Amino acid sequence: MNNLPSPKTLMTGLAFGESPRWHDGRLWFANWTTSEIIAVDEDGTSEVAVHLPFDEFPVSIDWLPDGRMLVVSRSHGLNALQADGTWQPYGDLSALAGMVWNEIVVDGRGNTYINGSSFDPATFTPGPGIIVLITPDETARQVATGIAFPNGMAVSSDNATLVIAESHGKKLTAFAVADDGTLSDQRTWAELGDDSPDGICFDDEGAVWYASVPGKHCVRVKEGGEVLQTIAADRGCFACMLGGEDRRTLFIMVAEWHGMDKMIGAPRTGQVLAANVSAAGAGWPDAK
Repeated sequence: MNNLPSPKTLMTGLAFGESPRWHDGRLWFANWTTSEIIAVDEDGTSEVAVHLPFDEFPVSIDWLPDGRMLVVSRSHGLNALQADGTWQPYGDLSALAGMVWNEIVVDGRGNTYINGSSFDPATFTPGPGIIVLITPDETARQVATGIAFPNGMAVSSDNATLVIAESHGKKLTAFAVADDGTLSDQRTWAELGDDSPDGICFDDEGAVWYASVPGKHCVRVKEGGEVLQTIAADRGCFACMLGGEDRRTLFIMVAEWHGMDKMIGAPRTGQVLAANVSAAGAGWPDAK
């Protein structure tokens, strides 16, 4: 196992940065609890690129092939930013109204995968997680279930494999992806011991980087579970994304974590870290 040097700090003063995506020469991410989508370049120059009209914080972002941004909001589902600046629902998720939606990824065919869980309203205990496929014609259908708190998702560069982080299952789970986007052959891609994975991304050597909030690190692991590299932080790691000009910069979203009930009004301990790594990003989320 290779421990990499400490990453540099690119940005500070965030609430909770999540769902990083390298897009159009900058790192974009959702800043939880603020209704903001922020973009920052490799020099640390940043701006609030989008201010959402939703009451609740954005959870996850990605882009459709036609350039429209997709945003998941826990209270408003999945919406697409139109060319005229308005927001429109993307896909009909009304049949699954009891779900709390979490992460999305758009693959190389223009298919969008969104995951979520039902929750016990009294205890906020999650039920079995699901994955829903939304095809380019905006038809939505459930394609997987039985996931222990679904989190980050990534699709391989050949569009043949989707990997999802099961945070409560402490593993990465893979599915075979059919030409029509259907998922099958659910299998364990990597057991992670006592570690709980959050955001993930593929590299061009077929390994996956995952972020861990309780572990306070990002870990590069290959299929089967062998740990290849680890990058440590001084606070929880929520998500990671390979980007930069050569896709060999691992951007890491970190913040101090004291529980869901303490998020609103918490001190802004969120940061963006950046570390140079040897293998370039691959697959989706794509560095567009």
